[in-house]
Amino acid sequence: MLTNVMTQTSPAYAPEKATRKAWLALAVVLAGMFMALIDSTIVNVALPSIRTSLSADESTLSWIVSGYMLTFGLALIPAGRLGDRLGHKWVFIVGLVLFTLASAYCGIAQNSFDIIVGRLLQGLAAGIYVPAVGSFIQLLFKGRERGKAFAIMGSVIGVSAAIGQLAGGLIIQALGEAEGWRWVFYVNVPLGVATAIFALRLLPSGDAHADNSNRMDWMGVILLSAGLTAILIPLIQGQQDGWPSWIWWTMASGIVGVVLFALWEVYFTKRGGSPLVPPRLFHHVSFTFGTILAMVYFAAMVSIFFTLSLLWQGGLGHTALESGLMILPFAIGTAVFSSQSSKWAAKLGRNVLVLGAAMLATGLGITWFLLSSIGGSDLNSWILLPSLLLAGAGNGTFLAPNVQFIVATVDNSEAGAASGVVQTVQRLGSAIGVAVIGSILFSSIKFGPTTTQEQVASMFMEGATNAMLMSTIFAVASLALVFALPNRIQLHGAPVVASAD
Repeated sequence: MLTNVMTQTSPAYAPEKATRKAWLALAVVLAGMFMALIDSTIVNVALPSIRTSLSADESTLSWIVSGYMLTFGLALIPAGRLGDRLGHKWVFIVGLVLFTLASAYCGIAQNSFDIIVGRLLQGLAAGIYVPAVGSFIQLLFKGRERGKAFAIMGSVIGVSAAIGQLAGGLIIQALGEAEGWRWVFYVNVPLGVATAIFALRLLPSGDAHADNSNRMDWMGVILLSAGLTAILIPLIQGQQDGWPSWIWWTMASGIVGVVLFALWEVYFTKRGGSPLVPPRLFHHVSFTFGTILAMVYFAAMVSIFFTLSLLWQGGLGHTALESGLMILPFAIGTAVFSSQSSKWAAKLGRNVLVLGAAMLATGLGITWFLLSSIGGSDLNSWILLPSLLLAGAGNGTFLAPNVQFIVATVDNSEAGAASGVVQTVQRLGSAIGVAVIGSILFSSIKFGPTTTQEQVASMFMEGATNAMLMSTIFAVASLALVFALPNRIQLHGAPVVASAD
């Protein structure tokens, strides 16, 4: 899911056989990446507690998840370019320190504004230092050892998906609903400090090598950030505020901002600059559809954690730990099947993505049917286990190979830039998906002074059912878009993936 944003070439000093220090350095950067990825899911089970503790409204809960994903995604490509220019060691350390401080700020939050700002800063910091992980693997390893290092990174990604919500549930169960959610963020502080100290000692310096004559595309960063934020604000605030006219004007301005960004990228490229998103990539029709696929798929996949966590805790009154255990089948399916997906891709070609997307869509469709057919008082985690396990298996099958297949639609010389764009779009799709799903979910939930617990459960069930239907539609759309990708590909730096014919 998160390989290196900009593909690097191995430096001359990288030995044929990696040293012990290189493997220790890998452990350090993977620890940092683990923190960033687990924070995208661990917070889901904390949302009901945050809502109660800070008297947070529905839009705040959406911002806590979407805001993190938005700034994470927007920072990925610029941070990769900065690492090229300044050296990945210091970009990694600065980003990690900022992430640690932002985590502490989230932990001491006293109101909705604090927690939203903290999460935005957390996401920005994660996007700053995560690109360095893939870059260090390229810099420190060669040949088969590089492949082994990337495989370990893939395992870390799978594990972070598997234990995120369960870890959050355990923390809140141990420390209580009132203050336990704060330790979901505080736990990053000692981990971040230790990782930064080891990074200072173990990560190599002197890896800056990019051509500094290419100006950084800061205008592109500003236009894209402003445009996407202006689109996200209406999706999150619209339902709560009753869709006033400013919502539509803001969304329209966001669309204009994205169009201006596209025009600027063309202009900046013609002037010899290094654009944030190279326009030439979209000369490949399959790549264009592939980026849409990445956005829609992640909108479907990430949003289900948001929906089910709020239903299980806020609507049905289960604990954070029970919520984490409920989603565990999905996480297990993801972890187990992702470990085999690369082998299957070599045998099945594009059909591995068809299979993965089909299993996700089927699993979510069955989950939607169960939510729509069973009353809240009769619903339990055992009923949802088979469908969530199927959806997780589909996610694991799809997750690892999808970037490679999309990147394979462009020329080898464009692979690094294409990888960065796809991974950025994945994060942005996650943000948009949670914003859309949150708006649908909360449209059915209207509390009043006389609202009973039974009515609350009924409203949450209705909202969650509608939200799961939307997630299923996203997943079905993803399945259709898979067929825009090539059937036979040459993985960059790897053997040809077999045809699915």
